[in-house]
Amino acid sequence: MSMSSETGTKVRLGRKKVEESYNKFIRKKIRYIILFFVIVLVIAGIAVVLGCFPLSVSEVYSIILHGLSTETLGDESVWILRMPRIILALLVGFGLAAAGTMMQGVLKNPLASPFTLGIAAGAAFGASLALFLAEGAVVSEYLLVGCAFFFALIPTFVIMLLTHFRRATPETMVLAGIGMLYLFGAFQGLVQFISSPTTVQAAVIFGVGTLARASWAQVIPAGIVIICFIPLLMWKAWDVNILDAGDEAAESMGVNTARTRVIVMVITTILTAGLVCFTGPIGFIGLITPHICRMFLGGDNRFLIPVAGFFGAALLLGADTVARTVIAPESIPVGIVVSLIAGPLFLIMLLSKKGGYL
Repeated sequence: MSMSSETGTKVRLGRKKVEESYNKFIRKKIRYIILFFVIVLVIAGIAVVLGCFPLSVSEVYSIILHGLSTETLGDESVWILRMPRIILALLVGFGLAAAGTMMQGVLKNPLASPFTLGIAAGAAFGASLALFLAEGAVVSEYLLVGCAFFFALIPTFVIMLLTHFRRATPETMVLAGIGMLYLFGAFQGLVQFISSPTTVQAAVIFGVGTLARASWAQVIPAGIVIICFIPLLMWKAWDVNILDAGDEAAESMGVNTARTRVIVMVITTILTAGLVCFTGPIGFIGLITPHICRMFLGGDNRFLIPVAGFFGAALLLGADTVARTVIAPESIPVGIVVSLIAGPLFLIMLLSKKGGYL
């Protein structure tokens, strides 16, 4: 056998080993996606059975199988009270986790999330302002959601304005976001200071995050937001992967780093605003889920987005199930339960030094 044929054989064997290793890598990631999807289905199956109105497992699934009907109290309990809340929890959990994943990736900052960049604070201020303006009257759902959505968009567009005059570095964007977080927090405190106790209570409940107001009228637009913007994040996932090698390396491979950061920030902002305007700012979902998933999945955002999304959906739905059943018929705001669960987990990750970027 000639030297050239031996070299060609070695090259083919090496290429085959690389392909086998890559295919094994892909199969492992896909198994994680399937696993967390199944976990979401299991938690949703448990959540729909639990509630104040006593229904057996067979009765609940019989109601679901017979379709959308509200002829009995059991039908109303499942289709009007439980199902919208469960589906909205899944959508919001998935969206916030996906947004947090891409924010941390594009800014290369472990603290980047919809909450820490001021987006959620803007939504909370918008809701407080709407409640204050309608004080003494019934607050329109459209006014509350509209104000929350509008003010949730402002922090990122202020960040974009600042980065127009300075280079869009991760440090600039994170510091600008933190500044907006404190600014909207101050505005919210001022509005609540001059509001009535009833208005303050409603604003505080919205400000910590709640799914108690969930309805099909909220599920539909939230679902549209997820369908429209999650594919856009997946489209930019590979560019964000390249950013992890550093700006100079990314530029050498044809990635416009400044434009990529701006595009991803705009997508994640609209995605976040389109969800938290219904529920209020639910902290930790967008912060901790990407870190936990990176511990066993790695940093490839093409797979991290769906896995973190399913994990965030399961975490939020599980927390909301606890929130609405632990002191039933009263319901604890889900944001409080999420923080009680995720806060200790975050501290454990810090101590273990195994959490993604941490």
